[in-house]
Amino acid sequence: MSPVETRTLLADHTTLRLGGPAGRFVIAKTTDDLLEATRAAGEPVLLLGGGSNLVVGDAGFAGTVIKIATEGWRFDGAEVEVAAGQNWDEFVAAMAGEGFSGLECLSGIPGSVGATPIQNVGAYGCEVADLLVSIECFDRRTGEIVTMTAADLGFSYRTSVLKGSDARIVLSVRFALRDDGLSAPIRYPELARLLEVEPDQQAPAERVREAVLELRRGKGMVLDADDHDTWSAGSFFTNPIVRPGMLDRLPDDLPRYSARGGVKLSAAWLIEHAGFAKGHPGPGGRVSLSTKHTLALTNRGPATTGDLLALAREVRDGVRARFGVTLVPEPLLINCDF
Repeated sequence: MSPVETRTLLADHTTLRLGGPAGRFVIAKTTDDLLEATRAAGEPVLLLGGGSNLVVGDAGFAGTVIKIATEGWRFDGAEVEVAAGQNWDEFVAAMAGEGFSGLECLSGIPGSVGATPIQNVGAYGCEVADLLVSIECFDRRTGEIVTMTAADLGFSYRTSVLKGSDARIVLSVRFALRDDGLSAPIRYPELARLLEVEPDQQAPAERVREAVLELRRGKGMVLDADDHDTWSAGSFFTNPIVRPGMLDRLPDDLPRYSARGGVKLSAAWLIEHAGFAKGHPGPGGRVSLSTKHTLALTNRGPATTGDLLALAREVRDGVRARFGVTLVPEPLLINCDF
């Protein structure tokens, strides 16, 4: 295990490139290192993967930050078990390249494998919950390593029982993939049009992966150090789910989709029609909505987390005033208020 570092800036470990110092910072490259660091840390603990879904306050995090850097995967019959610290997109690319399919619609998403079940990562009609079999995790309350099935994880839209708690630490994730090289049925209209297939048809997984990457690049959602539109935490707001009775008070042309618990609305549409265009600036122009996609809040270079949250509040309050819908942030907020 790497030696414990102090005052490491978390801005150097998040895709937003924002965040103050960690009280203590340690890198765990093996599962044994991760368990040792967790047991020695006490409270509080912040678990860090790729840093793509975190907004860390300017004051940083006073406790111990453990960067999970475990890597690799192994096949077990028709299933594959992946280390929690494995780079997600590298894993997805390898599976598609070897003829295993199911994850291709989740291509280009930054971060680590262990973070994907926490918020039930999803894109282009696919969610981690669709393919996850189980996770192995360390339960800090009992000191035991336990297996949790997909049913145990209580998956819902962009959440699970793991979100917002460090009581259980993901060590590995097990997926069931197909070996026919064909994607799942294409459910997302934009993707179907690009692939020139009918909705619910299948396509070669590698072709689907390339199409998804093309769409994501066009929205600034594939990391690029030279492109400030990618200095973000991805989509900052989740698509809100409302009761059907609320639809009578909303515009007829607002995109809506059936969802568990109600009707899912397009957060991007709400933001744009509340008067916030792509590139809308925040304080001093140091932050802005992405010039490519209104759901991403971006760091233009010299920003602070305070700047970013001021812009987020402006957008949230504007949408609520215009439509009566309250947007909720998707990334985890660490030592900062929204």
